Amino acid sequence: MTLTRRRFHQLAASTLVTAAAVRAQAEDKAPKAKSKGFEVTIGLQSYSFRDRPLDQAIAAMAELGLPTCELWQGHLEPRLNKPSASDVEKKAFRETLRKWRVETPVGHFTEIAAKFAQAKVGICAYNYSFKDDFSDEEIDRGFVMAKALGAPVITASAQQDVVPRVAVAARKHKMLVGMHNHSDIHPNEFATPADFEKAMQKSLGPGREYIAVNLDIGHFTAANFDAVAFLKKHHKRIVTLHIKDRKRDQGALTPFGEGNAPIREVLQLLKQQRWKIPANIEYEYPGADPVAEVKRCLDYCRSVLAT
Repeated sequence: MTLTRRRFHQLAASTLVTAAAVRAQAEDKAPKAKSKGFEVTIGLQSYSFRDRPLDQAIAAMAELGLPTCELWQGHLEPRLNKPSASDVEKKAFRETLRKWRVETPVGHFTEIAAKFAQAKVGICAYNYSFKDDFSDEEIDRGFVMAKALGAPVITASAQQDVVPRVAVAARKHKMLVGMHNHSDIHPNEFATPADFEKAMQKSLGPGREYIAVNLDIGHFTAANFDAVAFLKKHHKRIVTLHIKDRKRDQGALTPFGEGNAPIREVLQLLKQQRWKIPANIEYEYPGADPVAEVKRCLDYCRSVLAT
């Protein structure tokens, strides 16, 4: 399916936008990772290279031949690298960060997009995690940043209480936001199937048609939910997947193939059903060298898709 930018906005304006339509737009921007019979996009959550600055992370992705990236906001934003920071220091930094988000020129983000383009790494999503303490201006700027980066969607480790404000902004900008899950079940977080399903309910307010899912299959498994069943039921509302392995019952992160997450089943399902959902490796388990470990994860995914 070919979807022009003009047609995409026509669909969005009439509230008929779907995750499938947005993914189709994204496909025009990023090269593909091939498997036998169907192209499955195996990309990277850039948080996997959280140990290095953005330029070095881009270089590592290019070295590994990764076709696409879900860009973690921590690679762009200033960070408070001081574990022992006082409450006063944290409060001051929070205001610094808020100012950076609101006042950083759009050109800064287009320059970053150019770096990715030069490295031949597409940006399939901007990972900008909306929290309850975000001002409306900070929320709005997330969409401005994403557009300047060329990202077709936003993913967010968001809190549930901020979703109504995010939904309104998403509707304004006509951009889907994929909510990301963790394994800890909490009233204001995303972890369960019901958490996602509630957030997407149109009856709960304007813009809910733009609320989607960024499913982390490792965390979903650790919380004892079935990622395959959820994918089958909600694939039209899933904008990206996080591919990682974990043990059930809030168990440990593990190298791929050593935990209980259904990595093989999920990737094979994408291949068989031809669902064009980016599957982004997120390296989090303990390892000596992130580049070597990401390559190990990538090789595992490619071997699964080759069968």
